[in-house]
Amino acid sequence: QVQLVESGGGLVQAGASLRLSCAASARTFSSYAMGWSRQAPGKVREFIAAIKRGGGGSTYYGDSVKGRFTISRDNAKNTVDLQMNSLEPEDAAVYYCAASLTFQKIVVMTPQYWGQGTQVTVSS
Repeated sequence: QVQLVESGGGLVQAGASLRLSCAASARTFSSYAMGWSRQAPGKVREFIAAIKRGGGGSTYYGDSVKGRFTISRDNAKNTVDLQMNSLEPEDAAVYYCAASLTFQKIVVMTPQYWGQGTQVTVSS
């Protein structure tokens, strides 16, 4: 069982930056692909970013955040971060951390584990 705890959400103005962090309880954290998805009220959950397991850190992003968001991981700290720049009101949502032994399951949003989510609000 892996527990994921997100942090770093909050209220920011459009154009600002915010960094989310997800702490994982997995003893073999580096074995898991990690990622982020988000869900705004009344909308379906949307894939945001994924990073492969291991130390290489190959990444993949959803089209709506390419060039603005960056995912990274620290295997020594069991954390995965999401740096969000140039935030827009459309980025407001609950952001969820995900973990899976299979990278593709992060991308298609069927991971083995989800966090509880952290709220991001962007004012215009």
